[in-house]
Amino acid sequence: MLFKLKSSTKSSSHQKLKYGMAPNVLGSTALFLTEATTTSEEPVVLSRTSTKVQPPSAQASSRSSQKLSSQQPHYKWDIVWRNVLAFIYLHVGAVYGLYLFIFKCYWSTFIWTYFVAYFASQGITAGAHRLWAHRSYKAKLPLRIILMIAQTVALQNHLYEWVRDHRVHHKFTDTDADPHNARRGFFFSHMGWLMVRKHKDVMIKGKTVDMSDMEEDPVVRFQRRYYLILTPIFCFLIPSLVPWYFFGEDWWTAWYVSAIFRYTVSLNCTWLVNSAAHIWGTKPYDKTISPTENVHVAFWAFGEGWHNYHHVFPWDYKAAELGNYALNFSTMTVDFFAKIGWAYDLKTASVEMVRKRAKRTGDGTRDSNEEIQDDNPHMHGGVWGWGDKDMKPEDIEDVRIYNRLPDDS
Repeated sequence: MLFKLKSSTKSSSHQKLKYGMAPNVLGSTALFLTEATTTSEEPVVLSRTSTKVQPPSAQASSRSSQKLSSQQPHYKWDIVWRNVLAFIYLHVGAVYGLYLFIFKCYWSTFIWTYFVAYFASQGITAGAHRLWAHRSYKAKLPLRIILMIAQTVALQNHLYEWVRDHRVHHKFTDTDADPHNARRGFFFSHMGWLMVRKHKDVMIKGKTVDMSDMEEDPVVRFQRRYYLILTPIFCFLIPSLVPWYFFGEDWWTAWYVSAIFRYTVSLNCTWLVNSAAHIWGTKPYDKTISPTENVHVAFWAFGEGWHNYHHVFPWDYKAAELGNYALNFSTMTVDFFAKIGWAYDLKTASVEMVRKRAKRTGDGTRDSNEEIQDDNPHMHGGVWGWGDKDMKPEDIEDVRIYNRLPDDS
């Protein structure tokens, strides 16, 4: 990424940043509840003046370069320094925690840390993401409470805000209304978006996304009301206390392994979905969008790396076309609770629906030798999940719903 500085005309102590778009090497909000809010200022536009006389060929090249530059968006980076300092501490602490994790901690602490990490991940993947953000299945009250606690352990802000930002991301992918717009580069989409205040379009367009279901959910309301109390207890205190009290681990090791190291790694695993899975990988279902199928992200994010499929079919509870759990542990979690009746109305795309879409708009990496007669020009996109008013009737009819139960919440 390229940054250029220009002093403000109002004060020499303020600087404005011009963001140069990088090549395509491309919910949570601000850490510790310090929200990176929007700024009302317009994007910074830098002008250039030159008195040097150039030959016609050079002038034409310069005009072409300036035209290309003028077509690129310019952003003001209003840094939230409290978040920056928090991230520095977390990542430095995580390096030390990794050392303790490998060489010093007890095996019981090792196993406990992995368990907490997995539990927290399901609060994001099976909970905040697939249940609440996309409404790809329904859950009875006990499961919603468990997933709410797990999502609190993950500390990626409360459910209401996580879901709002994620629905906006799907509705306005790779635009300024996208909180982690991948067009602004790998670092921004990975974690930089949490270090600066949000673009004003995020808030403006965010108001157009339906959040009535979240406002009516008592579990969501409870977590939002008591989040400042619940977060330090579930994310840091309990994970550290258990190995210290029950396993005899020293407090220093328990804190840096089970709290700081575990939390920092889980954050980066989630962020990879926003960054790496919008850059590297194949596009079997829609080659016109940035999300990709990335097996490495799927591994680290417990099944969230099949991102091209997910953006095409955001209401599919599997978030993938896979029929097994090898690289989709979150689907295994949902299926388990479906077996005991706590998860129901599991929605998924039919094989025919997926086949037609891949044939029509995919990059050809999904094997298909059949000729398809399909006159439907509809392109998926701009749909955040089940219940979005922009879903097409023909898409709704093609959806397969399993484990139907009465809605007993």
